[in-house]
Amino acid sequence: MIALKDGLPLLELNEGRIVILERKWLFSFLLQAAKKAGYPNWWVAEDVTESTLLYLQLLFNENVIPLPLLARAVRSALRDLGYAEVARHFKPTPPPPKVSLLEIAREAGTGYELAFFNQLGHALRTMLTAKSKRLEIIDLKPCVKQLRSKKTWSRDCEILRAESVSFARDQICLNHSGREINLSLT
Repeated sequence: MIALKDGLPLLELNEGRIVILERKWLFSFLLQAAKKAGYPNWWVAEDVTESTLLYLQLLFNENVIPLPLLARAVRSALRDLGYAEVARHFKPTPPPPKVSLLEIAREAGTGYELAFFNQLGHALRTMLTAKSKRLEIIDLKPCVKQLRSKKTWSRDCEILRAESVSFARDQICLNHSGREINLSLT
């Protein structure tokens, strides 16, 4: 048996991509559904999120749960709790593709910016095939410090940070297939 992070199954998206099921993603869609149903400050979202994750940890026996099955299970739980109007609005979309720049930097090796940018370009092109309107690129600051072999931020780091941001934007502009992309780079 494979031990999964936090005992949660992975989430299988409609296009076959498999991602980690994240608490904040589920919570945000519950809040969105509640707001649409007329509950702007719905305190139950936290409990429903935790209950769903607990169910998946303890009672769901598969390593992967398809997004439609997860959505049906949450809607069913909401109806059972007396929140059918929230259930009607619960329509989660896949989480955005995410890439860690720190992981790419570690693969490229310390001080090898050319290898880093090559691998980053490949990762971004792969992310764009998911047809998502939103992309998340994380770990920018630790990545730059890793590539520069620095423990504290320096002018060198600032220059590489700017180059990395510019490169990511350029790659997305070159490969976005005409659709609007919301990029989160942290």
